[in-house]
Amino acid sequence: MHRTDRLFDLIQILRDGRLHRAADLAARLEVSVRTIWRDMATLQHSGLPVEGERGVGYMLRAPITLPPVALTEDELEALRLGVMLVARAADPGLARAADSLTAKIAAVTPGWTERPGPDTFVFSSPEAAAAAPHLPVLRRGIRERLVLVMRYVGLSREDTLRRVRPLQIEFWGRVWTLTAWCELREDFRVFRVDRIMDVAPSGERFEPEPGREVEDYLARLAPE
Repeated sequence: MHRTDRLFDLIQILRDGRLHRAADLAARLEVSVRTIWRDMATLQHSGLPVEGERGVGYMLRAPITLPPVALTEDELEALRLGVMLVARAADPGLARAADSLTAKIAAVTPGWTERPGPDTFVFSSPEAAAAAPHLPVLRRGIRERLVLVMRYVGLSREDTLRRVRPLQIEFWGRVWTLTAWCELREDFRVFRVDRIMDVAPSGERFEPEPGREVEDYLARLAPE
């Protein structure tokens, strides 16, 4: 968690007006007590009405009011549906982020509710659920340009070990796919994420290389 996000979460926790021990805050945010001490000092020095000290606990001595965000009814519905879909996608990291985003939106948006309207439906398929455990590794691989090693079972039921450069993941309503440069085939391949049995970083990074980037793959698909 980035420090800015953690400071926001601390403010959200303290808004209940109760006294919170540093040890409890540290356990909740999965950081050290010393980190909580430093964060609280930062909040106090920034002028926020945070009262307390080490060994006693911390609380807000006055309410904090954030400026409202004005959204139309359709914009609110689009935002609500997007957050709900991500929260139910079974990717643990994104689900936690969706919960955190919901709290932030609710704090600054009048009329926000997590409950959808009667005509709303949000669903996740069995294929999406099977893909979910692999999504954090794939997202990290794309973000940090990590070569991944994965065991993959194709439509022909052939079980192969692949070394790939992950480039892009996409959700198609039922299935997630990974577009990657496959070192075994020496070409681009699109893998169904729910057919990945295991995946982990190889310990190597890959550099940008002409002809092996996602832009090259998309250019290949473009009509002439």
